[in-house]
Amino acid sequence: MSFYHPDRSLPRRFGLIQASFLQTEGLPFAEVLSEDEIQQAFADEGVDFAPEEDEIYTPPLTLWAFLSQVLHKGEQRSCMAAVSRILVLLVALGREPCAKNTGAYCRARAKLPEKVIERLAVDVARGCEAQVPRGWLWHQRHVKMVDGTTCSMPDTEENRAVYPQPSSQKEGLGFPLLRLVVVLSLATAMLCSAAMGPYSGKETGETALLREVLDQFAPGDILLADRYFCSFFMIALLLHGKCDFVTRLHQCRKTYFSRAERLGKGDHLVVWKRPEKPDWMDDATYEQMPQTLRLRQVEVQVHQPGFRTESLVVVTTLLNAKKYRREEMADLYRRRWQVELDIEAIKITLGMDVLRCKTPEMVRKEIWTCLLAYNLIRKTMLQAARRNELSPRQLSFATAVQTVAASWMTLPIASGTSAYALVIAQLDSLAQQQIGDRPNRVEPRAVKRRPKPHRLLTKPRKEAQAELLRGVLEPEVEVREAA
Repeated sequence: MSFYHPDRSLPRRFGLIQASFLQTEGLPFAEVLSEDEIQQAFADEGVDFAPEEDEIYTPPLTLWAFLSQVLHKGEQRSCMAAVSRILVLLVALGREPCAKNTGAYCRARAKLPEKVIERLAVDVARGCEAQVPRGWLWHQRHVKMVDGTTCSMPDTEENRAVYPQPSSQKEGLGFPLLRLVVVLSLATAMLCSAAMGPYSGKETGETALLREVLDQFAPGDILLADRYFCSFFMIALLLHGKCDFVTRLHQCRKTYFSRAERLGKGDHLVVWKRPEKPDWMDDATYEQMPQTLRLRQVEVQVHQPGFRTESLVVVTTLLNAKKYRREEMADLYRRRWQVELDIEAIKITLGMDVLRCKTPEMVRKEIWTCLLAYNLIRKTMLQAARRNELSPRQLSFATAVQTVAASWMTLPIASGTSAYALVIAQLDSLAQQQIGDRPNRVEPRAVKRRPKPHRLLTKPRKEAQAELLRGVLEPEVEVREAA
């Protein structure tokens, strides 16, 4: 039996994307985000470009190439490299090669609706969350972690108009900056929702962006967040949606345990009074806010040498001290650090820290394509974990990216039985590369490798170039050995 099958219709089918992400029948979570569901998402938005049989850049092939850019770094992330991968795929399928220029591909990529890519990314997370084993959950409940981060992008006039550079940077020397708030699952590490906006300005903070996605939380969810999100109104909004909250007490709020109801050692019930109406809230919503909130505050002592914090107070709406013990609350808040690692996987491993697109519309599409790729890789990790009776948190995301990228061009053209064997081999090899268990690990916040001794650009590049053309030489740079 031949290992390959030249299916000439493959570029017109979204099964192309599923195959490249190690998806095949018979695996756990295999029915999550099926080919028909992807097709329906595009149909709902009226996406139907390249309808003729001989046209190359169909929606499936364009999205497949866009996703391939996320999986690679450096020069392999370019549009030219994506077109090269399309050319190889077409020839392997017995079709004529495409032209080796990026114009047609970039125009097709611009036709992919941001709303569709966002819908696919959220749907795959929602589908997987609905099927996770109960043993992966915390008290059989879904815990969602939230945190904010930023991404920079090319310094173009269009990007600056929507995402201005920080005021701390001189004009012409900085880069447009986008603020991003992500909600990730503690159990599966999948991205459940996200909101983005400018780095500065009215209603562009992390709490404002989180309010945009509160409707995507399901009743019974638990939100795990750092103390920046600890506010009366955020807790009230979550309780209104029948969700619970676990966070750290904000540094500006004082606690007087002498006035609180004692539940145990370092465990108290307190009452917060409603503060004045904030500027972002209308009068009608403010009147619906409760007058008081009854919350639980748990004191946590940190005895681990090397940790910056020696003590903290965890605030939660989980008031049942018998069901949710004090030690469990402290351990749950400590696991909040997982969101930092997940954001690192998105920004560093998938290269979303510095974006490449030159217009705001394409910047947002690039972000959602990256998040879609992230969730599809996480889905592959869930399948590997279920097959090998592991927790998905035991598997390496970087290894998963390498595993998917290694067979990216092979699996779409592999035949049935051979493709299944290759998928199983890749999943089992992924499960063998487990993350080391390193509790209480501490590391200095410093890097060993020294940067190159280049001077910083202190004036706009065009001005510096004009000076060079006028014969103004750059001063020599004194290079000293690091002490």
